[in-house]
Amino acid sequence: MRAVVQRVKEASVWVDGKKISSIKKGIVILLGIEKKDTPRELVKMVDKCLNLRIFEDEQGKMNYSVLDKHYDVLVVPNFTVASHVKKGRRPSFDNAMPPERAMHMFTQFVKTIWEMGVDVSSGQFGAHMHVALVNDGPVTFIIEV
Repeated sequence: MRAVVQRVKEASVWVDGKKISSIKKGIVILLGIEKKDTPRELVKMVDKCLNLRIFEDEQGKMNYSVLDKHYDVLVVPNFTVASHVKKGRRPSFDNAMPPERAMHMFTQFVKTIWEMGVDVSSGQFGAHMHVALVNDGPVTFIIEV
């Protein structure tokens, strides 16, 4: 499982010209689910993303997580994050989980965040989305579990 995590001032997802979700200050998680992923990786990724200390304290050091600050989370399904580009010029999606299974894992990922008491919104699995965000910093991390 791979994720691109961005600290944002605000973010929104649009499908067919309609805003389907938005958040204020928090994180955007672009989530790529791979064939090998199990519920174990899902729990580890949720824990890593929510506890990642990327928000500044009074001294300007990154000491607070999205959980510490009670900020929002926007999770966007993104199978391209599961791609590999080591060989050639065309991305390989061989490691991406098939859509039916990936949709279930994505739904469970969002549900797990919600069950932790976090205000969570999501993109629409399988849809062509426009994601708008204001990256704060910029602060961006790539996480693999």
